[in-house]
Amino acid sequence: MTPRSSDTDACPGALRLHAAADGMLARVRLPGGMLSGAQLRSLRELAEEFGDGHLELTSRANLQLRALKEGDAPALATRLRSAGLLPSTTHDNVRNIAAPPLADAGLRALVERLDDAIRADPELAALPGKFLFAVGQVPLAADVAAIPVTTHSSRTVVPAQRPAGAGGFGPGPAQADLLVPGPAGADRFGSGTPGAGTRATGPGSGALFAIRFAGHDTGVRAGFDDVVAVLVTAAHAFLAERAAQRGDGPAAWRLRELTGGPARVSARVVAALGLTPVPVPVATAADAPEPGDLVGVLTQEDGRAAVAALVPLGRLSGVPMKVLEDADLLVVTPWRGIVVADVAPEAASAWADRLAGAGLAVTPGSPWSGVTACAGRPGCAKSLADVRADAAAAARFVDGLPVHWAGCARACGSPAGRHVRAEATGDGYLITRLPATDGDPGVHVPAARPVGVARPVDDQRPVDDPRPAAGESGPVGPSTRASGSPRIGHADPFPADTGADRPAADGLVKARANADQPLTDGLVGDARALGRTGTDGPVAGAPAPVPAETDRLVPGRLPADGPVPGRARPGGPVPGRLRPGGLEDAVAVARRP
Repeated sequence: MTPRSSDTDACPGALRLHAAADGMLARVRLPGGMLSGAQLRSLRELAEEFGDGHLELTSRANLQLRALKEGDAPALATRLRSAGLLPSTTHDNVRNIAAPPLADAGLRALVERLDDAIRADPELAALPGKFLFAVGQVPLAADVAAIPVTTHSSRTVVPAQRPAGAGGFGPGPAQADLLVPGPAGADRFGSGTPGAGTRATGPGSGALFAIRFAGHDTGVRAGFDDVVAVLVTAAHAFLAERAAQRGDGPAAWRLRELTGGPARVSARVVAALGLTPVPVPVATAADAPEPGDLVGVLTQEDGRAAVAALVPLGRLSGVPMKVLEDADLLVVTPWRGIVVADVAPEAASAWADRLAGAGLAVTPGSPWSGVTACAGRPGCAKSLADVRADAAAAARFVDGLPVHWAGCARACGSPAGRHVRAEATGDGYLITRLPATDGDPGVHVPAARPVGVARPVDDQRPVDDPRPAAGESGPVGPSTRASGSPRIGHADPFPADTGADRPAADGLVKARANADQPLTDGLVGDARALGRTGTDGPVAGAPAPVPAETDRLVPGRLPADGPVPGRARPGGPVPGRLRPGGLEDAVAVARRP
């Protein structure tokens, strides 16, 4: 079992707020990612009244409010309860249920039933906040999941007896259908019946579900009407098994952390319910849809339309929120996007136009496709960089792997599947494909613009504003030093109102003589020179890269005799901020298949 320092995970909730560098953080759980436009309006009003005016979309399709004050917690809880977003004070942190973004009516009903069953079971309040249920195929590492595999039209029925009861451990006989799966197939966004392209197809009440334990199919099957009871029983089995394995240390937070977790928890479920598992081959992970595929106007199984949009870096501001508030049903996606569901087909184009006009991406090929980031600075004290600003500057469309920008090695909010990680370091980014292989060791790329400027938490400048605040000494490289503390290797002070006339930052570039040499394939260290400001040529007023023999920089320091080679000199005009040309190219290459 993975060693833990505490029984309690640090997952925030609507009642258990997390202290971040920019204030308190509240996480509002949305089972299945679903909420109404009216509920979004309530959240916007709360964000504007108590927070920073934004909502963050999480990788588990929840929403977060930031920059709250601790004293506002009671009022926040009251307002969330009135909006139907806090139905339980005892189970708030364990209502973690994922579902496909285009789930059909059957899966939506199962999500609601499962949420009701979790809240009605006092023992399940002891689940860790990281324990995740899933109903349908999702691109997340669920602890227990019910995946549709076939319908009654192609089934073989294997009767079995199980005890009845909310948790599966109570007395009384009841009949359950255990079904041998027919032909496998999965809709990429819907519930999992044989594929239908962009149609959200799914099971009715006669569907068969495979129960997966930390991604493993052990042969446990359940009919539609038994899915909730089996999943709740699996949660009880997890709690029992983690207690049995605990020993003298803290308990596990996830099923995969238990020794033999999938097999042992599955065996407890089979014994509790009297099930007979079906023979199965070695389990393989379900394919997850690519982020860029779920965008634009889509067709639902019931003939209605859905309009899917990517939210840049998962951060909703006032204008797009006000547009989305007119929807009857919204679904937050695990890729930090949002879907306007159940739209009349004739209204879909107008919805797409409205979302695009509000700044959301609704067409394939968006530079935001597959790009996510953690909070970064200034919101997170552990972050080494303002990763949102860096991700925004480097974003461009790449038909390949998703990329997650992380402010530190914790890499909060990382995608569950294969992806590229751009992890901030002391002087740039480590670009790595995950899961890593021997051929993809990762490459360290010095940042091509100052990142991670330490700012006071009450600094209201946009995250990508290149100007220093009054009293700051200028842009500096990534640093964990607190706001106001000394900075290593920083440039001489210059007035806050100089705007674009910025000195070079401390040691964030190493110019090369072959500045236009293309990147070699794969993840290698021969990245393009970073002593320029973008692929379209140098910024006006910037000198050309110096010959290689004069390029002798010590990372993290300004050269004693002048500015960094290949960068605009102090006082030279630099429109806006320097673009991270080399970093942008390195990330793009890493994302390609």
